[in-house]
Amino acid sequence: MKFAWVLAFVAVFFLSCGKNSDPIPNVSVNFEASLSDPRLSGLNIAGGVVLITGYGVAGLILYHEPNGSYVAYDRCSSYKPENKCAVTLDAGHLTVTDPCSGSKFSLFDGTPVKAPATESLKSYYVTVSNYEIFVSN
Repeated sequence: MKFAWVLAFVAVFFLSCGKNSDPIPNVSVNFEASLSDPRLSGLNIAGGVVLITGYGVAGLILYHEPNGSYVAYDRCSSYKPENKCAVTLDAGHLTVTDPCSGSKFSLFDGTPVKAPATESLKSYYVTVSNYEIFVSN
């Protein structure tokens, strides 16, 4: 009888573990633009942020880090991503907020800094070459 309880516990434990039940969908992202493009003028300084529509699940966030590199995230909130709620830029340009749930995310690494979100924003690969920025997955 004791063995049956242990076996049941182990089965429930392993069946409950696994991938997040609400992952941000994988969609093809291939964004390319010149850093001199007026749409990207916000990236001219470290700490600058630009929101781009039409790419990813809910658009892109491009962030020029203080160290000079760039990062890109999907604007789709990781909290209930099936809602496709696009995060908005906060004053100070250090965080973004999910207007549907109130979750906040850091632009430094995409991690949630305010609940209810527990998963980071989806990040994309960024390369810069010859004053061109490329974002892909």
